[in-house]
Amino acid sequence: MSRVLLDQMAIKRALTRIAHEILERNRGVENCILVGIRTRGIYLAERIARRIHEIEQVPVPTLELDVTHYRDDVAKTQQPSAGEMAGTLDISSKKVILFDDVLYTGRTVRAAMDALMDMGRAEMIQLAVLVDRGHRELPIRPDYVGKNIPTSKEEEIVVHLEEVDECDEVILYN
Repeated sequence: MSRVLLDQMAIKRALTRIAHEILERNRGVENCILVGIRTRGIYLAERIARRIHEIEQVPVPTLELDVTHYRDDVAKTQQPSAGEMAGTLDISSKKVILFDDVLYTGRTVRAAMDALMDMGRAEMIQLAVLVDRGHRELPIRPDYVGKNIPTSKEEEIVVHLEEVDECDEVILYN
């Protein structure tokens, strides 16, 4: 059984609110970079960057982050060097706002922070998620949340975004 928890308009409103919260907390977006965790996090970061541009008329750089090789369920022998992952981007002294679609155990965010640390020493890292469903295994707390959706461990939250799924919705499966 499934039900839609957020439709296209609800997602749009949540992202607009997050954009305003980012602007307020950081007093603008000077020295900020929006980093989206592959796959859906980058699309959320890009949407927020567009909203901020509409509001403030300033561009905000975005970056896609692949955390596959930083996950704790990947053998260490498969780890790339920091240079391979970081490329030429240096996040030193930047305010990094990290985006993911769903925050659950916190392990993906931990992997993303490890990857970011290999790119330089950020001034700070903030976390934005579309859905926070609880059940943390690590002490990770988002700074910006589209919607808190308490779930049981047996339930599943699936985010569909137009860029990859041809529609915008958040679905709860029991």
